[in-house]
Amino acid sequence: MKTDKAAEDKHGLARAIVLAVVFIWFFIGGIAHFVFTELEMKIVPPWLPEHRLLVLVSGVFELIGALGILFTPTRRIAGWGLIVLTIAVTPANIYMWQNPGQFPEVPYWVLSLRLPLQLVLLVCIWWSTRVPENRVGT
Repeated sequence: MKTDKAAEDKHGLARAIVLAVVFIWFFIGGIAHFVFTELEMKIVPPWLPEHRLLVLVSGVFELIGALGILFTPTRRIAGWGLIVLTIAVTPANIYMWQNPGQFPEVPYWVLSLRLPLQLVLLVCIWWSTRVPENRVGT
């Protein structure tokens, strides 16, 4: 029994750390949408309309999601919202990767790592915001 409790505590600590990383990622990212709006607009693919509006709306959703994962009652739905948002911004990451010359300040290896890291981010969001098995139904 003691081993189960230790494993549960270990998973709880790991989940809390990953949740904190996800929060910081989206909270800082959301603020960046308002502080560096013009820069953020450059990564929106040209085929999408209303670059400023898209940047500001996605910034609002990043902040709402970041704050939502802090509270147990909203954590799960906020997590799913951040997953959808992360998938929705994938075209910007692909656009940057396909057009590295337009982003000379970003090393190509960073652009190349963004998509695999986005998959890691998706897993982190899902894992840290899901309801642990032992709490389902309680």
